[in-house]
Amino acid sequence: MSEISSNQPLGTPTWIDLGVPDLDRAKAFYGALFGWEYEERSAETGPVTLCLLRGRRVAALRPVSAADVEGESWWQPYLATDDCDAAAKRIVECGGAVVVPPSERAGLARTAVVADPVGARFGLWQGRTLPGCELVNEPGALVRNDLASPEPGPARRFYATVFGFTLDGNDDLPDFDFTFLRRPDGHEVGGVFGDPAARASRWQTVFEVADTDELAARAVVAGGTAATPEDAPYGRMAALTDPFGTSFSVITRPPAD
Repeated sequence: MSEISSNQPLGTPTWIDLGVPDLDRAKAFYGALFGWEYEERSAETGPVTLCLLRGRRVAALRPVSAADVEGESWWQPYLATDDCDAAAKRIVECGGAVVVPPSERAGLARTAVVADPVGARFGLWQGRTLPGCELVNEPGALVRNDLASPEPGPARRFYATVFGFTLDGNDDLPDFDFTFLRRPDGHEVGGVFGDPAARASRWQTVFEVADTDELAARAVVAGGTAATPEDAPYGRMAALTDPFGTSFSVITRPPAD
């Protein structure tokens, strides 16, 4: 378990949100899955539903039109910055693009939505009154974000240049094209997975859960889908989709030594 009360260092995945065409159905699904409760907020970019775990904010849902979620849908991560406007400018200079310009979000943060040179979208989060997810690495909360791309090379160079990440191989996955992203202080923030079969470059979100098999069954009952859980080097995982086709994963990690 990790409680977060201050803004994270540059480039740290610090917040997640999801656009949904039916807010009530989304709240029911994720509430059944993770035990989330909800807090409604108004923002310049529209209403925001904050997702709460044990009273702490861990994610957000945004109402969008059905047309906006046609095709693949994914949770969107936000990377920390202490200057959203300057970070957005640097992203453009390094071959990325600004999708939604910087703006204030309900007094919580200054945010922007951007895209890297291979088309993967992510957000920038300059915390005001909310540093980002207030709980991580515990059941019902964010544990990891990784980028899957058919073009991993340009993506790796981009994130290393913009955020100062170092790029390290992964000896645990010798058969996969996977590179760790680490902050200058050595902290691992995620990774880039080269997947020639990927239809597009996407940031993928993984949630911690207490029992992967039980939660996968619960997701189906709640109106989603679940692949067969499998053991992976870092825990037991399953790929899920919500009732709108949004893809994400869950993991039960072994107890820490």
